[in-house]
Amino acid sequence: MKSLAILAALTLPAIATNIIFMMADDLGYMDVGFNNPETFYDTPHLNQLASESLRFTAGYAACPVCSPTRSSILTGQYPARTRNTDFFGAPNGFDQIPDDYDPSKTGRFGKHANRPVLPAPYLEKLAADHTTLAEALKSKGYATMHAGKWHLGKKGSWPEDHGFDINVGGTDRGGPYGGDKYFSPYANPNLPNGPKGEHLPDRLATEVSKFIKQHKDQPFFVYLPFYSVHTPLMAPEDLVKKYRQKRKELGLKAEFGPENPRENRTVQEHAVYAGMVESMDRAVGKVMQALDDNGLTDDTIVIFFSDNGGLSTSEGSPTSNLPYRAGKGWMYEGGIREPLIVRWPKAIKGGEVCETPVISTDFYPTLLEACGFELLPDQHQDGTSFLTLLKNPTASHSRAPLFWHYPHWGNQGGIPSSAIRDGNWKLIDYYWKKDIELFDLSKDPGERHNLAKAEPEIAAKLKAQLDALRKETDALAPAPNPKAKKDFSKW
Repeated sequence: MKSLAILAALTLPAIATNIIFMMADDLGYMDVGFNNPETFYDTPHLNQLASESLRFTAGYAACPVCSPTRSSILTGQYPARTRNTDFFGAPNGFDQIPDDYDPSKTGRFGKHANRPVLPAPYLEKLAADHTTLAEALKSKGYATMHAGKWHLGKKGSWPEDHGFDINVGGTDRGGPYGGDKYFSPYANPNLPNGPKGEHLPDRLATEVSKFIKQHKDQPFFVYLPFYSVHTPLMAPEDLVKKYRQKRKELGLKAEFGPENPRENRTVQEHAVYAGMVESMDRAVGKVMQALDDNGLTDDTIVIFFSDNGGLSTSEGSPTSNLPYRAGKGWMYEGGIREPLIVRWPKAIKGGEVCETPVISTDFYPTLLEACGFELLPDQHQDGTSFLTLLKNPTASHSRAPLFWHYPHWGNQGGIPSSAIRDGNWKLIDYYWKKDIELFDLSKDPGERHNLAKAEPEIAAKLKAQLDALRKETDALAPAPNPKAKKDFSKW
């Protein structure tokens, strides 16, 4: 049951603030022009939005894969605490591999069954007893809409079960895998087909624009997590042709460097991926135009974010996150540092930059406080409001160290691990083979110089803090695998 006492603590201000939270899927920090003027991808609408926003240079996802970050946004809690530590649909239950399991066959345990440690089990749904951000806002008169990717549980744990009045396109799927995928017909039970060939991000933007117009006289919360730019790699043909020509004119070609046990893309030049980025950018522009057309720009908080880093070591490896290391599925900065901008014209001076680290659990309390509501510490217990930073990006901001826990083998090559960032120091603790890694991000944002042995006192302090966070959140750890194959030398 939801806590009615907690919800009753909220009070609606005289002038309510609307919220539009847009989130890309698998978009890297360096994929957007407002972070990287040299990016291969054109993002004019996002660049314009950024010029009117506060830009964060150290905005983090709570996990290097999607479902856990999505859970952290809606609950304000670390995935370790909610048990949502892996992407939903990943093989689960490795601690119960049967004695007669045949690793040569496919099945529930997949390729991970042969690995030296068994990933921790995880909860494959957003638990019903959370008071989500949508439910908190809905209880105070907000109209709520979800449009896009959900990936937080099977039917019965869809957006409409967690506080959203309207659900457009949200199911248990992690990508647009039905029908013609990114093009209509979609074969999505929560998205009626449009004309054949209609493009998914444009359709989602159209639905959001209609919602804005219909609810312009009441406060609203729109959660727009695009399916873009997740695989399958598909884009409108006109954009693919544009970027093939651009690649040719610039003389670019695919290049890769080692990131054991994978190869990591080092050059942005993928024409189809570029088209996916720009088509999503166009959809962002359409939503922003709807706010302007309905006179709601000044009274609407707009957030743009990504759920994890760019895909650089697997599934086509379509982008490069350099200078940040690795990408989706890894605990390095390439996997967790995200593009983040916040526009709120009546309270934020556009064009400024904030270098203070924030993380996805922090959105929940920040938005409640910005809208004039009391905070709900029993719910968003791992989030800290950064409202003071929105109003003054250089203000003092006190929060606990940032914490990540991914006790799973990433599809992209990452090893089960936990991490912590305190100030400029970041420590990664692995559950198998690799030694602890310590980096000074102020001097080494690419995480190439492990200082654990050179700075043993700092490493010990951070490790103790990390251990305390794992204990406090009751984080589940991997377990040794007695059936692991002997030759596991690729790492």
